[in-house]
Amino acid sequence: MNPEERLGSVVISPATSDLLRDNVAMRRHFQLSGVFWVAGYLVFVLAPLFALLTGAVGPARDFWTEFSAAIGYAGLAMMGLQFGLTARFRWVTEPWGEDVLYHLHRQLSLVAVALVIAHPVILFIVRPELIELLNVVDAPWRARFAALSVVSLLVLLLTSLWRARLRIRYETWHHLHVVLAVTAVVTGLLHMVGWGFYLTDPWKRALWIALTALWIGLLVHVRVVRPLFMLRKPYTITEVRPERGDTTTLVMRPAGHDGFRFEPGQFGWLTVWGHPFGITGHPFSFSSSAEARDGSVEMSIRGLGDFSRTVRDIPAGKRVYLDGPYGAFTIGNPADMHVLIAGGVGITPMMSMIRTLADRHDDWPVVLLYGATDQESITFREQLEELAGRLALTTVYVLTDPPSDWTGEQGFITPDVLRRHVPPPYDEHEYFICGPPPMMDAMEAALAHLGVPMSKYHSERYSFA
Repeated sequence: MNPEERLGSVVISPATSDLLRDNVAMRRHFQLSGVFWVAGYLVFVLAPLFALLTGAVGPARDFWTEFSAAIGYAGLAMMGLQFGLTARFRWVTEPWGEDVLYHLHRQLSLVAVALVIAHPVILFIVRPELIELLNVVDAPWRARFAALSVVSLLVLLLTSLWRARLRIRYETWHHLHVVLAVTAVVTGLLHMVGWGFYLTDPWKRALWIALTALWIGLLVHVRVVRPLFMLRKPYTITEVRPERGDTTTLVMRPAGHDGFRFEPGQFGWLTVWGHPFGITGHPFSFSSSAEARDGSVEMSIRGLGDFSRTVRDIPAGKRVYLDGPYGAFTIGNPADMHVLIAGGVGITPMMSMIRTLADRHDDWPVVLLYGATDQESITFREQLEELAGRLALTTVYVLTDPPSDWTGEQGFITPDVLRRHVPPPYDEHEYFICGPPPMMDAMEAALAHLGVPMSKYHSERYSFA
């Protein structure tokens, strides 16, 4: 076997070649896993609908009444499965990435809410006499449960969509979100049991009992089982390091255990104040090298929110808890060049990639397009200059408010900036994009226009609220 292999114009070591093959095999496994989980999700949502068509049923009713019941069942099943999308099972998140699942969680929540609300609306249209059930004083309990479920869902939806506009703190919103979600699902189940039209067969009741047990199990896993594991493996903050751009780096070392290994670009959920059984954790990318052998990890956090503004005040020696690693925003596809496109706080996962490549002594050419407001907001500026001597790194800063003597790129990272600094063939490179949504949208459109396949570029839209 040759001591070295060649990929394009880059010479890579046998260890790196083995790592590439492992990553390709892993990604194929993740693709198959993704297909499996999509099929499983559809089974859990559609099983109650198929159950309606079999066994003993009540007297025949008109189409719209039956249709209303069907979408109500489907909406309730989707609501329950939402607990699973946010349960952080690695064998579920790995094929997609945690950020993708959270975006899916939001979109499916809108669909579930629409189905649940459409259920009574259709009934009121085809059977106007049922409007009397809106009188919660005289209505039976099954109708009251339905009303409470719908109201909980509407409040949940409005507070999620307008959290910033309503100026609700993230921690407050997170607590409220959990309470409203549990209330909506529980009261929806009580309404279904109270009505009981389709639950005459024992096996149908067993089906819903099993689904309910699954949802409860998911909730217990998130709120009890996982925090127990975190409680046994705390971390200690060994350094609180100020960075440029109103950013603070927390250096954390495992306390009494070996820690975990992560891939560059991944992130974890950080709990600083309180214990891991608290509802609210905060997701941040790792900014350190994935090759650290002592189990230590770093998170670099910009002061943009209620919690992140307090990070600089965390004392060294503080015990904290980390849940991770998560995310599919990682290097590993065969490519002749890595192109990293970062805006603002999006530089954090890119630093982990660059530091890891330097520690692995990789010969990959790396181009970093880094958008910032001004020179003082270029986080990791000195570290990037030092790393340029350890790997083939080209850094291009793009400033929106440059000084008068600035000779570099100005404005925003645009497709023209991309073409000026990234050499063709464009479809042979691997791209990573993280930053403000307008920049990411523009870059994705530009890469598609340049003929870059979707498998070659990766985006991380970092919003879990």
